[in-house]
Parts: sequence; C-alpha cells; structure tokens
Amino acid sequence: MVNPYRKVSINNLELKVPAAPLQERIQLRIIPDKESGLSEVRFWYRDEFLGSQKVKNSDLNLVQF
Repeated sequence: MVNPYRKVSINNLELKVPAAPLQERIQLRIIPDKESGLSEVRFWYRDEFLGSQKVKNSDLNLVQF
C-alpha cells in the first residue's frame, strides 16, 4: 500500500513511487539479474505502468534467485 509519502515498503526497504495514488495497493513486478546483482522493481496500478527502480538483490532480502 502506498503511504502518504508516496512510498511502498518491501521487507523494510522503502521505494519511492511518485506517480502512485495515495493509500492504494499497487503491484510490484520484480525482475532479477543474477549477473549484475540487481533487480528491477516495476510498479503497476490497474494495468498502468508507474515506473521502475533498480535495487540490489541483497537489499530486497528475498529468496535467492
């Protein structure tokens, strides 16, 4: 859910989503790249692409890819 600062949190990592509507649930699509150690997190709201950010895989603290 997008907080009043237009950020979403995943495993204690906050990501800015400037175009997201406040207090709404958005969809995160994570595309990992094992070679570079980065993942691209894409933000979607009702089939509308809001933007993306690159994040270190270790910062996401998810299951190993």
